[in-house]
Amino acid sequence: MSFQAYIDNIRAKTGKGPEDFARLASERGFTRDGKLAPGVKAGAIIDWLKDEFDLGRGHAMAIVALLKGEKRE
Repeated sequence: MSFQAYIDNIRAKTGKGPEDFARLASERGFTRDGKLAPGVKAGAIIDWLKDEFDLGRGHAMAIVALLKGEKRE
C-alpha cells in the first residue's frame, strides 16, 4: 500500500486529515513547533491513535511519519 493510500484510508475512516492530526497531537503535547516534542516516543502516539481513532499500527505509523516530518501528504 502506498503512503498516500494510508492517508486516504485514515481520512475515510476518521474524517480527519494530516493537518487535523498535527493539531490534535500538538494539543496533547506530542509535538512542539511542528516537531515531535522531546521524549515523545512513537509508541505513545500509536496508543493514542488506536484508543481514540481505532487505527492499526501501520496507519498510526503513517501519522507518526507525518508528525516527524518524514512524509508529506
